[in-house]
Amino acid sequence: MFAQNTTEFLKGRVVEESPDGEVPLPGANIYWKDTSVGSSSNADGFYKIERNKNSNTLIISYTGYQNDTIEISPKQKKAHVILSSSVSLQEVEVKSRLKTTNIGYMNPIKVEKIGEGELHKAACCNLSESFETSPSVDVSFTDAVTGTRQIQMLGLAGPYIQITRESMPDIRGLSAIYGFTYTPGFWVESIDLIKGPGSVINGFESIAGQINVNLWRPATMDKFYINLYANEKGRLEANVNLKTNVGKRWKTALLLHGKSGQKRHDKNQDGFMDSPIGTNLIGLNRWEYAIDGGHIEVGVKGTWIDQTGGQMDFNANEHLHSSSIWGMKTKTKRLEMWSKTGRVFADKPYQSFGLQLSGTYHDQQSSFGLKQYNATQKSFYANYIFQSIISNSNHKYKVGASFMYDDYIESLDLLIVNRLEYVPGVFVEYTYNWNDRLNLVAGLRGDYHNAYGFFMSPRLNLRYLMTEDLVLRLSGGRGQRTAQILSENIGMFASSRELIIQGDGSDKPYGLDAEVAWNAGINLTWDFELDYRDGALSFDFYHTRFQNQIVVDLDSDVRKIMFYNLDGESFSNSFQAQVDYEL
Repeated sequence: MFAQNTTEFLKGRVVEESPDGEVPLPGANIYWKDTSVGSSSNADGFYKIERNKNSNTLIISYTGYQNDTIEISPKQKKAHVILSSSVSLQEVEVKSRLKTTNIGYMNPIKVEKIGEGELHKAACCNLSESFETSPSVDVSFTDAVTGTRQIQMLGLAGPYIQITRESMPDIRGLSAIYGFTYTPGFWVESIDLIKGPGSVINGFESIAGQINVNLWRPATMDKFYINLYANEKGRLEANVNLKTNVGKRWKTALLLHGKSGQKRHDKNQDGFMDSPIGTNLIGLNRWEYAIDGGHIEVGVKGTWIDQTGGQMDFNANEHLHSSSIWGMKTKTKRLEMWSKTGRVFADKPYQSFGLQLSGTYHDQQSSFGLKQYNATQKSFYANYIFQSIISNSNHKYKVGASFMYDDYIESLDLLIVNRLEYVPGVFVEYTYNWNDRLNLVAGLRGDYHNAYGFFMSPRLNLRYLMTEDLVLRLSGGRGQRTAQILSENIGMFASSRELIIQGDGSDKPYGLDAEVAWNAGINLTWDFELDYRDGALSFDFYHTRFQNQIVVDLDSDVRKIMFYNLDGESFSNSFQAQVDYEL
């Protein structure tokens, strides 16, 4: 005869009331009165505590909040707890040990957040190296000529990923290949990875996903930080981060980066440098102004890069545009300015607005052997967002308008391409929450491109809480982008192939159609606890199908590089299984 141990548990969630609905309280203490049996709530406020036959009185406590005492009936299995603040604090600093990579539990859009701890594990000398420990992003070298790294997500190359800096456009256009070197790794506080089309608020260009980079801000960074690096290959690097307060409301931060590598290497003895030599100088200054119920930020960033590659004996002063010794020379000057303004209405705390503005000037002068590629880009971006609720906080909406302007001048030998693109657009996004079990975000954009005309971008993200530890997410939507066929394939200029653009002769960029794709995905995430440590098991499947894609044809003729619109099918399937557990 055997005895069966049937341990019973009480489950629930600890939250506080706010104007926008219930907010989880992580780390709340839950215990049975007059016993030593207790537990604590996780990052999303959920808890699970073993039943105790000696007590039916549950006590919940949380720093800064009034304790709550609840009588639990013997058959009760769940208890939802709402705590009230017991004291008003001017400023509270809470420090805790967070996961180095975290997946938001409540967000309908699956956001994988790479935190400071995970970034420290990577080589992290520039942005591309920050993904080396992330299984969601593949990192590889494009070629030894440019020395740049290329990333992939869902089996698609980097240009199909919308890359933003704090939700504003960053790496796009002429910076598509070199842009990852413009952000030093020591400037990055965290990175948000989103697979699939994401939200309509951030624009229409996301096809494979979105990477949003958050840089150090005066409110979160150390007052002074310096990092120096040198290796046996002659690489020297310095990073300096500074912050200070100016008056009572202004805060400012200065981020500086310098890199120099002048030593030439040829380990495989093929007569060519293994990687380019040169100098990088990058600086950023940002200011933040705090007002009651609002926030204002302005910033400026400058980038200067000088690179040389090619044969070991190449000297740019002597051999540039020469047929005797092959070499590569690139000089880049880039200036970026931006501002962000946000405010919450005091009489209606559930309403707020935000305005984002940014401008970029990019100048690039390049030589690849006898080929010369020069290009400039002038860009302006504006995005206005208004947020409120419908009836209650379970029904939220965001509406807004955006404007994007790009002026390009490109010349490749005798080929000169001048093009102007401007895209005004409007968007609406609705968020629904049902008992924290079912959440959806449905969005729709309408944009007008001066060359491609009017188009709409619907997007949908859904989350369903199957159990307290198991979450199902579905996503789908449309993305569209202009293929920058020259700057995105700059490494090919090292060859002697003839470049052929099979456009239709229209005013469309390069005479080619826009790249359009639909993306659909499913994700299943299970949070577990093992040996008092949290872990997560996640399964992803995404399907991307192109309605039109620009084909880069290197196979039809070994003497040519041909670009033309897709005539046929093009799709990508991506499956990923991932386990996250900190030892």
